[in-house]
Amino acid sequence: MTNDIKNLNHGRETYAVYYGDKFVLKRPLPTLNTDKRTTWLAKQHQTKDKIDEIRAVGNPVYNIPEMYFINDDEYQILEERAPGEPLTAELYSTLSKPQQFKIINSIASFLVDMNELKPIGDIQKYRIANDIKFSRLDNFIEQKMDKWFTKTEILTMAAIRDRIGAFEYETRLAWSHGDLNSGNILYDTQTNKLSFIDFAEADYKFIYRDIFAPLQIELNICKRVYETYCQLHNKDLYPMLGIKNDTLREIMKYRIMTACLRRFIKAADDLRINPANQKSADNNLLKISFMRQQIKNIIDLELQFSK
Repeated sequence: MTNDIKNLNHGRETYAVYYGDKFVLKRPLPTLNTDKRTTWLAKQHQTKDKIDEIRAVGNPVYNIPEMYFINDDEYQILEERAPGEPLTAELYSTLSKPQQFKIINSIASFLVDMNELKPIGDIQKYRIANDIKFSRLDNFIEQKMDKWFTKTEILTMAAIRDRIGAFEYETRLAWSHGDLNSGNILYDTQTNKLSFIDFAEADYKFIYRDIFAPLQIELNICKRVYETYCQLHNKDLYPMLGIKNDTLREIMKYRIMTACLRRFIKAADDLRINPANQKSADNNLLKISFMRQQIKNIIDLELQFSK
């Protein structure tokens, strides 16, 4: 079996290898010190508990790969390897309407199961700015943006920041995955089934965060997932706003805008005022183009939702 070992990838704390098509072995990066390795191990135990809880629901419309065991002495974990490939917009666009419908139903079913796995919180006000690193955005707009962007673009971005920063809405805390993006949802073309992975960020979060998550935004299925979610969830536990409700439309608009703004901030962090070489200079140009696209996306969203 060792001949089948292949490298996968590594993140900030973990590297992984897989054995054939069935198992994934993960360990902390060798550069981590003892305290960080101990913290890593504790996080894996917490993650296993979260995985075991959602697996116990036993919903057949989606798959949750099992974490088989944690070896504390060796600082390693063995997981079931999720079949398939990341559910990107490119992949989704190649699928048939029935396959797309099944994906939407699977996502909505998973969201309902996660949200109803533990008690739902009471309604409270939530300011969407809490999801964004506004200090980094403010610093970029006020101190650095004029090095690459026009005055009009700076004023536009400042106005966007102020509108998003001021928006708040009523919502509830619910048990959530917390990191739904195309890298954490795999689609198996053989079974037409989704696998949800990486539960490290699972926790109580405000309910619309997962419903209008980066995955649904990338696939442009926010509305359809929400409608299916509303059909599936236990209405005795909590009511949901209708899809045509003006407040719901505002929530959806600002959650999508927030995703664009977070991408803008991440790209801004990567810009170099004094590029060290041509590669770095070219990277700046790509980032600037990407950031301009995010500004356009936000403006287009405002126009779309005003109709």
